Amino acid sequence: MSTSDINVLSQNKYGITEKKKSELDMLSIKVLNAQNDVEQFEAIVNSLTEKSQKIKESLALTDKNRAQALSNRDLIDTVVQNALDLKNNSDITFNEVVASDTKIKQVAKDIKEVIDKLIYTAEVINKLSNLVIRKKALNPLISDELVTMITTAGKGANNAVAVTLVALNSVFTSQATTLESEAALTLECMQSSKLYEVLTGTEKNDKSKSLKYLLYEAYKNSEIAYKNTQNASTDTAKQLNNATADLEKAKIRLSSLRSGLAAANAAALAS
Repeated sequence: MSTSDINVLSQNKYGITEKKKSELDMLSIKVLNAQNDVEQFEAIVNSLTEKSQKIKESLALTDKNRAQALSNRDLIDTVVQNALDLKNNSDITFNEVVASDTKIKQVAKDIKEVIDKLIYTAEVINKLSNLVIRKKALNPLISDELVTMITTAGKGANNAVAVTLVALNSVFTSQATTLESEAALTLECMQSSKLYEVLTGTEKNDKSKSLKYLLYEAYKNSEIAYKNTQNASTDTAKQLNNATADLEKAKIRLSSLRSGLAAANAAALAS
């Protein structure tokens, strides 16, 4: 073989070696890039997994808060109804006591008029009795029975006055008790009305500052927070699924490239 032939073969072999080396370098770069992709997807999956766990914990907490807010809302409804019943019953009782006080005053007035008439009658009978007794002393012919009847009538009139005074005193006692009840019920009506205002709000007490409004708003906000967290959980789960799928694809590609590189290295060493 001539020297020129040897040089041609050497150049061809050198060209083939450089080409294989270039191919191996390209495969190595692809493997490195694929490895980098796998690491990036693994980081994304790890981050989304951690995020998903935190959102699940947050979702459980917001669900618990929502349940408590609902319980508070239902409870305030019961309390408001009880406060309204108390207010209405207090108003009814107060009106009844006021009406009773008016009737008692009328009864006292009527008894007073009866007493005045009884006193007048007793005075007349007593004067008549004294007159008959004096006449009896001057005129024995006046019947003893008449004297007895007039005396008895006088005692009866005096007894009637005494009994009526006792009745009037009882009326005054009832009136005093009614006044005390009226004063207590007045305070109760004021307090029950104030309680109802604080719970529900009125023109004087802004509804936005009432306990019922605040608890209803708290429940509404807890519902919004739960739905937002639930949506975030759903979105994160989708992102995690997609990232996991991308990671599996990247791992498959990396494995394929590594196999190709290993085969190319083996072929280069064998040539």
